Amino acid sequence: MDGMHTMQELWRRFEEWLRQNAPGDHSTLRPGASAIDMSRLESGVGFPLHGELKSLLSEHNGVTPRRSSTAPGAFLLGYGLLDTEGILEWHQNLSAMAHEAVEGGDEEEVVGRTAHTQWVPFAQSLTGDLLFVDHRTGHYGEVGEISFGDPEYLPLWPSMTLMLTGLCDAVEASLRLPTARRRPSVHEGRMLEWVTG
Repeated sequence: MDGMHTMQELWRRFEEWLRQNAPGDHSTLRPGASAIDMSRLESGVGFPLHGELKSLLSEHNGVTPRRSSTAPGAFLLGYGLLDTEGILEWHQNLSAMAHEAVEGGDEEEVVGRTAHTQWVPFAQSLTGDLLFVDHRTGHYGEVGEISFGDPEYLPLWPSMTLMLTGLCDAVEASLRLPTARRRPSVHEGRMLEWVTG
């Protein structure tokens, strides 16, 4: 079975769990991105997107934007899925940060630590932190976390497939997610939260 089918099956498994256990989160999911949306995004970032990210976007083009921490939609470790426009905007922000660092002589402190032109964000927290798919050679397909208060990004999973495998296993069995050191908890019977401990 190829990675794209595996990714779709895992996503649908996770989505079904949301539908049954966190209906508020499930209701925030938007329809999949169109071929035009995807083409515009790839044209904007300047390189082909990793197949797993394209597979996720084809299922859902982000979630309804959250306005507060009590609103559903941040079921990915407290992050809400971005749509193709949000992905492009954040990719441009990270690319600008990387270019400015090179021009300002701060390349070693920034590039590949807190920003890179080949990092493609796909989810954002209310505080602005990001989950991204790495498109660099040697890191291709890895999922990382940028917390803008930290001096270095955190690699979380070798692939989106492994991320979804971990998420499905954690929510279905109420297990702690080792990579992120958090465990799932359903808040008010409507939204999935990830709590430390």
